[in-house]
Amino acid sequence: MTAPTTTTTPVTTPATTPAAPDTDRAPIARLYREHLSAGRAVLGTVLGGMLETASDGAWISTDDGRRFLDFGGYGVFILGHRHPAVTAAVHRQVDAHPLASRVFLEPVAARAAQALAARTPDGLDHVHFVNSGAEATEAGLKLARAHGHTALVSTTGGYHGKTLGALSATANPKYQLPFQPLLPDSTAVPYGDADAMGAALARLGDRACVIVEPVQGEGGVRIPPPGYLAAVSRLCRTYGAFLIVDEIQTGLGRLGTWWGMDTDAGPGLRDIERPAPDVLLVGKGLSGGVVPVAAMVATAAAYHPFSRDPYLHTSTFAASPIACAAALAAVETLDREDIVDRAATLGDHLLSGVRAACAPYSGSLVRDVRGRGLLIGLEFTADQAVGELILELVGRGVLVNHSLNATRVLRLTPPAIVSEEEVRLFLGALAEALRVVATRVG
Repeated sequence: MTAPTTTTTPVTTPATTPAAPDTDRAPIARLYREHLSAGRAVLGTVLGGMLETASDGAWISTDDGRRFLDFGGYGVFILGHRHPAVTAAVHRQVDAHPLASRVFLEPVAARAAQALAARTPDGLDHVHFVNSGAEATEAGLKLARAHGHTALVSTTGGYHGKTLGALSATANPKYQLPFQPLLPDSTAVPYGDADAMGAALARLGDRACVIVEPVQGEGGVRIPPPGYLAAVSRLCRTYGAFLIVDEIQTGLGRLGTWWGMDTDAGPGLRDIERPAPDVLLVGKGLSGGVVPVAAMVATAAAYHPFSRDPYLHTSTFAASPIACAAALAAVETLDREDIVDRAATLGDHLLSGVRAACAPYSGSLVRDVRGRGLLIGLEFTADQAVGELILELVGRGVLVNHSLNATRVLRLTPPAIVSEEEVRLFLGALAEALRVVATRVG
């Protein structure tokens, strides 16, 4: 990747947030190389060597006083950075009781579970809080195995985490091969192909545990045919398989609905039955952009082993008061501020603008632009284009993400709290960056 070009029309940013004290770049890069990751240190240098020092709303500040419009964040910041309602709840909890003894009952955990269960599809009312999306996947897989569903069926391009069980369902050789052998009896079928799923379940029967995303995020914003999830749900019922729907990236308003599975019918086809999973995985936005937290939400029947024995699957920091305070505030804020509807409206507007910006390069540089709500993918004709465009956007004060399982897809997951002006700033920067990259790659 070549270095980003200098633009004469940089993104206009709000007033600079004061930088954190530790802003000497060379020692930080050295500490990364010596104690964290040499590769991560190199990547930081390629991106300009800046140090992240502060964040607020849709913006991230660096040590040199620059502000970057964050349209990335890997889907975490549906409420933006440091939403005041979430930070206030966390501050109150820190001042009172941040971590638990694990002996007595925790009121904030109970209320957070109630709030989340009240907004999940009918029947999914038992909540197991964890610290990350991958941990939520592990909890779901263990619950399935507790019921005898030991044959794992995932989909090509799917991403469910990189811990051992989750990695077994993340069908990408790049991440799987160094850690073989993974879970035995694991199968990946083509995403969006209900017939292929049916064939796998016909072979595996009630030993099967299916894990699937409503829209694949790391897979390159792949949107399945209308009714796909409902068909998978029916197949699971037919063959007695256990169904896990992974909404870690697509849930909590990201697709313009509370849950990604609500988009399964597609426009004009809302009469298609709603999928009925045994387990729903939640994460990313549940943090409120403040404290890491995720959850596995299950039906009463599926959850029974964990409900009967509270020590069957535990973690010292799971359901900590500080994390549950953030989760409770995040869920309540999503409701109170109509974030889900805003994500739908804003997503339509942004997708239209991105398509217009990409139209001059259709076929030569850009292969496709697709999305649901505030999960949008730009697919390019060459791998090189993604890295080049990321660098050009960084040079213009904008952050976006690549896709781990789709090297030609650049991913947008902006907050639902961005303003019209911020959307215009992004689209202007995108148009300029595309023009430069097209001269190199198109």
